[in-house]
Amino acid sequence: MLVPVILSGGAGTRLWPVSREGHPKPFMKMPDGQSLLAKAFLRGSALVGDGAIVTVTNREYFFITKDELDAVPLATRPKHVLLLEPEARNTAPAVAMAALWIKEKFGGDAVMLVMAADHLIADQSAFERAVGKTRALAAQGRLVTFGIKPTRPETGFGYIERGAALGDPECFQVKRFVEKPDAERAKQLLATGESYWNSGMFCFTAASVLSALEKHAPDVLSASVACWRASQPRNSEGSQLFDFDPATFGRIPEISVDYAIMERAGNVAMVSCDFGWSDVGSWTAISELVAPDAQNNRVIGNAVVLDSRDSYIQSEERLVATIGVADLLIVDTKDALLVADRSKAQDVRKIVSELKSKGHESYKSHRTVFRPWGTYTVIEEGPSFKIKRIVVKPGASLSLQMHKHRSEHWVVVSGTAKVVNGEAESQVGTNESTYIPAGRKHRLENAGSKDLVLIEVQSGDYLGEDDIVRFEDKYGRK
Repeated sequence: MLVPVILSGGAGTRLWPVSREGHPKPFMKMPDGQSLLAKAFLRGSALVGDGAIVTVTNREYFFITKDELDAVPLATRPKHVLLLEPEARNTAPAVAMAALWIKEKFGGDAVMLVMAADHLIADQSAFERAVGKTRALAAQGRLVTFGIKPTRPETGFGYIERGAALGDPECFQVKRFVEKPDAERAKQLLATGESYWNSGMFCFTAASVLSALEKHAPDVLSASVACWRASQPRNSEGSQLFDFDPATFGRIPEISVDYAIMERAGNVAMVSCDFGWSDVGSWTAISELVAPDAQNNRVIGNAVVLDSRDSYIQSEERLVATIGVADLLIVDTKDALLVADRSKAQDVRKIVSELKSKGHESYKSHRTVFRPWGTYTVIEEGPSFKIKRIVVKPGASLSLQMHKHRSEHWVVVSGTAKVVNGEAESQVGTNESTYIPAGRKHRLENAGSKDLVLIEVQSGDYLGEDDIVRFEDKYGRK
């Protein structure tokens, strides 16, 4: 049995300002309007039909993950299980916990296909052929990785050097793994014809990877087993969940699959692949997905480009105009603008580190913030006031809550709101409003079948999102 395992936890800091901690890279929409996570789910679904797919993600991303995957159009929908991490601990703990779940449900011989939620693969047919080869090797007890035929000397990827062939002209033993090289070393590796990009995708049976962890990273396995025993499955809104126990999960060593087992084990194999793979790891990679104009400019959104060349421009709303520039990355969102030399694409993460060190919210959140019940968008804010556009999904509700420092005035734009305001409960329709003073318990609910949209005006001496006391919450938040 083949079980795709989607690892969905990458922060994507090199893709700021679109990818942010609160809405990271897997949820980024590609030029066709589909997210990277949705594409990975479709990729896995094509391999298993109505079988099972496992996604390992952060607990904070549960609701947006569920919404994203529920919206994927599929004639046959596989059983989908979400394994929820309380914190990021790198890929080895995620794979270990997925292997324990798969072994219990399907047995140790079940084959795990470990995929990243934030990769692109252009040729599905070639990918499926490669998976067929990795499955055969995995069934022999090997730990298998996908080696990508390099097209250029690349310093942003690790490399795999192939060893002896394994009967098939595209299947090899792994001679060694090479860390991300400098430019000169990358050229040397490309010239050998025997080195491949390390894709970060793997295939092995649940029993094989657990055995490898026991031999090469016993601390990871023992801590994972302890966490498994302390954790409990649960159901939430039709989804099967396994919520990892925070205390024991935090004791699992933070280490990658590569370091924990792939670089230590002796039974590692590689399949040579050429299926249009991209890790979408930087704005350079994103730009390569867009057709260039005659001056090699690539544009998404609203832009006027004059006497400019070799630049990538992306704008969500505003018009971006350039004159006489070259080799630039320009990414404009509602609340942040990135302008960088194309050669510095890998350094965008430094901007995120700088913002984080200064406590600037834009490292974490967009102007539009996703919540289990819907979204809110900050329209304007200033001293003692903030204006939001709130969208509540049908059947969803905010928690029963109170704010100590701010009052709120709600004006319904469309739909009908069911409002708890202190001891009173009322229906507030389109073009109607209600007022919530500071210190009063309240709740907002959409009991209708369409989105509820309203404008919220906050006023008070402190308007931070942490000014909230929850009394009840259907989503389990505290």
